[in-house]
Amino acid sequence: MKWLLKRVLAACAAVLVVAVAAGALLGMRFSGEPAAWAASGGENGAWLSASWLSGERSAADRAELRDRIARGGIAEVYVQAGEIGADGSVQGAYGSAEARDFLAWAEEELPETAVLGRLRHRADGSSLVEDRFDEEARARVAAAAGEAAGAGFDGVHLDVSPVSVNDPSMPRLLDAVREEIGGDSVLSVQALPVELVPGLRVPYFAIDRGERYWSKGYLRRIAERADIVVVPGHGSGMPVSSMYGGYMVRQVEEAVAALEQREGSAGTALRFGVPGYGPDAAGEWGEPSGGESTETAVQAVRIGLTRADRRENVGTALYPLDTAHDAQWRVYLEEWVEPAE
Repeated sequence: MKWLLKRVLAACAAVLVVAVAAGALLGMRFSGEPAAWAASGGENGAWLSASWLSGERSAADRAELRDRIARGGIAEVYVQAGEIGADGSVQGAYGSAEARDFLAWAEEELPETAVLGRLRHRADGSSLVEDRFDEEARARVAAAAGEAAGAGFDGVHLDVSPVSVNDPSMPRLLDAVREEIGGDSVLSVQALPVELVPGLRVPYFAIDRGERYWSKGYLRRIAERADIVVVPGHGSGMPVSSMYGGYMVRQVEEAVAALEQREGSAGTALRFGVPGYGPDAAGEWGEPSGGESTETAVQAVRIGLTRADRRENVGTALYPLDTAHDAQWRVYLEEWVEPAE
């Protein structure tokens, strides 16, 4: 019994040492001064809640939204438009009279901003053995995306999670959606985080039987079919800001490298998530982590872009634009949109 206890304690100690070392390495990545050019170029995205398509927002709310979009250099917004069921059926407000009213307002007041209908799906477990969507389900999702585009949206933002690396149903879904919405509509995809080192997704999968990361190769397969890929900046599991900062720096470096390694995905725009929500809304975006903040995320994205030397087709995506606290919005403007020299 003592022998077994010693072995268990030794294993726990080894895991602790590895965790501490990994944390130190991530903290070291979050260092250095970003280049002056590593800031907003007006190619940013942002999420909006479903209330914008339900008629609940006032004229004053719309005026504030218009001002934030203009000030923040927001090129596209992802508006919650529908929930995707396991069979691919979509329930949502993208075809409602209230949605048409909002889209008409956006066309007049936000002519330079693409309004994308966010179609969301959440599942339990992996899609390693069974594809996330079968052929019939993919056809239903694609048809709904086509209806959203026909209703006046500038395109769709597909937010499907989790999707396992090498699940062929996601690339096939994107092909079907593209065919339905056409080449002039914007196709945006929510990715899983990129694994920080090759193979890291495997132990995470073994521990919780879920999917936490994509490989760079799978990210390229998705990016080849999309106009925009959004890499999350929430739900990182990082307990302190230095680790979260290093995590985000690594996300930028790995995502940029992944897309630049193949010609077909090199022109795809990248967005990196920046949390702008409080504890009361964190459940919408993922399990809250102690190290995540607007300021750390923005600083990390700037450092990551500096090291990756990426200037074009890259920006941030704020979650969510309409409910970000004033302090978070001020940090976003001062540290990303209009950083001091």
